[in-house]
Amino acid sequence: MSKNPTPLDRVREFEREQAMKLSAEERPLFHLTPLVGWMNDPNGFCWYKGQYHLFYQYHPFSRQWGPMHWGHAVSDDLLHWTYMPCALAPDTAADAGGCFSGSAVPMPDGRLMLVYTGVQPAGTFRRETQAQCLAVGDGTDFEKSLLNPVIRHAHLPEGYSEFDFRDPKVWRDDDGMYRLVVSNRHEEKAGTVLLMESRDGLDWSFVTEIDASCREYGQMWECPDFFRLDGKDVLIVSPQEMHAREEFHAGYGTVAVLGQYDGKERAFRRESVQPVDHGLTFYAPQTTLAPDGRRIMIGWMDNWETCKEAPRRHPWYAQMSAPREVFIENGRLCQRPVREIEGLWQDTLRYDDIPVCNEMPLPGVQGRLMDMTVSLNMKDSSCRRFTLKAARDSSHYVEIRCDLARGELVFDRSHGGSHRDIAHTRHVIAEPKDGKLSLRLLMDKESIELFINGGERVVTSLIPTPLDAEGITFAADAPVAMSVEAHHLR
Repeated sequence: MSKNPTPLDRVREFEREQAMKLSAEERPLFHLTPLVGWMNDPNGFCWYKGQYHLFYQYHPFSRQWGPMHWGHAVSDDLLHWTYMPCALAPDTAADAGGCFSGSAVPMPDGRLMLVYTGVQPAGTFRRETQAQCLAVGDGTDFEKSLLNPVIRHAHLPEGYSEFDFRDPKVWRDDDGMYRLVVSNRHEEKAGTVLLMESRDGLDWSFVTEIDASCREYGQMWECPDFFRLDGKDVLIVSPQEMHAREEFHAGYGTVAVLGQYDGKERAFRRESVQPVDHGLTFYAPQTTLAPDGRRIMIGWMDNWETCKEAPRRHPWYAQMSAPREVFIENGRLCQRPVREIEGLWQDTLRYDDIPVCNEMPLPGVQGRLMDMTVSLNMKDSSCRRFTLKAARDSSHYVEIRCDLARGELVFDRSHGGSHRDIAHTRHVIAEPKDGKLSLRLLMDKESIELFINGGERVVTSLIPTPLDAEGITFAADAPVAMSVEAHHLR
């Protein structure tokens, strides 16, 4: 280290020291965790110089939230990640209070542009403020612009906040213009998403307001994403202070607004609104385009309620969701695990049209590293209730209860071993299609991601169950034909 190390130098030296002490065996198989310390939102998710880059909100010196840095990892396949040196540290006047969430976009000259929220700390007679900053580099080292913050409150029309103004998601359009969406809280409309544009990434102008909560879907919208997919324009936001309504649970959620954006009129027209994920631990997702055109999404597998007082079992805290392909089918934003997961499949087991009634296991179908699809054929069956228990031992299990008559599924981890007074159940629509219901479970040690009916609804959850609880059982209240395809993961 140099005689006059910068804050970033000190973080990188700390990372090098800690990396030698940490075992890869303790980590999930294919979910990204921070190198050390704390992780929250995914940032800067992009394809750059032949690899996927994923940055993340990061406090390296503690497993609790603290001054925000940008951690960094790269991958060839979205499943195996290599840690890179910390990308950003709060070390300028524009971001002294933290380098909050943002995004990345490759530039025509081959460099990578990071756009992020710089926090200016509170001082005498003033509150903490937020504005948008820029850094450019080679994918490892980045230089912050001397013009930071490049997007200030002064760029915005009257009524928008300088205190809740964060999380820019940037892209470059075919016309050569950089555009980004960014979250704000309007004094009347509550959570809003604003569209900005720039020719060079430095000089930005306000374009329009894409959409607003109007207190209908939460009070503040965080971590927006905006993209074209299968003939629709999709706005994704993560609301705070949601009220339970329709399919939405209370608290911190994720919302997809599908519609059409008219570039000439600079107006977005809503067509439908739905949850992105119905689970207990999913927040702040971000997407990128794969080289083959797939839209890939990764979220933080936690939220601001579940992380409070959560056990710190490892030298790091928190992880990302599995990467997912998103697509639109029958007017819904759907998700499935990225196809690269098939490269981890081993020891595949298949059972076709097994009659299920009393609780039963299936030979070989057990474990905590598994990609398993269960299909129920309810034609000619009087079955009204089907139950799957995973991560099971003599005293623990995670339960998935399907009320087939009502078309409802309950995900329940209340017997998973936790004593915390937080939500442990979710009720989700799970209607059979043409007499069939499919459940795909992706399990990676301390997590389960459940994809219902090909991904039309998804439930994501961390589970506290001991890792040696590996049992899986199936039960029904009347005979029903069940098919199972189970892939162990290695």
